[in-house]
Amino acid sequence: MKIMSRDFTLPEKILLLVLALILLGLVYYWFVDQTVRSSITASNIESESIQTQMDAVEKRILYLQSLQNSMDELEDAGNLSWMGSYNNSKAEVAFLNDILADAQEYSISFAAVTRSGDQIRRNFTLQFQTKNYKAAQDIIVRLCSGTDRCLVGDIKCSIAKDRKVTTSASATFFETMVGGTPDAGLPADSASVNQ
Repeated sequence: MKIMSRDFTLPEKILLLVLALILLGLVYYWFVDQTVRSSITASNIESESIQTQMDAVEKRILYLQSLQNSMDELEDAGNLSWMGSYNNSKAEVAFLNDILADAQEYSISFAAVTRSGDQIRRNFTLQFQTKNYKAAQDIIVRLCSGTDRCLVGDIKCSIAKDRKVTTSASATFFETMVGGTPDAGLPADSASVNQ
């Protein structure tokens, strides 16, 4: 039994050919063109993301280079201080005794050590007497510009009738737990307690 036994006419053949071409075009559009376009779009988005990351890295490199240049300038000028590892107290006391050698008399009183994360603060007060104001100023300048990181504040000077200067100040030596060895004197980390 023959179904469709007749031959297609020329217009029907042309129509079937056009439909086959349209079907082939649709298949190409959906499976090739759209896939390639979505891949290109995804690649462009990824490229923009990588470019953004590279820009951030370049900014960070420039920032780190400027920090290194600042550190080099401070080191060349002799103003570079460092943060000693915990427990650096022997070196700090030796430093204080060295800079206070020109004082006629002095006293140093250390408070309890405090800790926040890896940063250790060794607060202290000192009082000293010098023969004149210039000697007192020299001691404070040496304390502020020493190699151990030290923050000095609350400086008070009084001059007696005999021109002797009595100076008192509170200051803080900073240390770090990086490279330090914990001991019984190390307090609990206040940063982790507060969280």
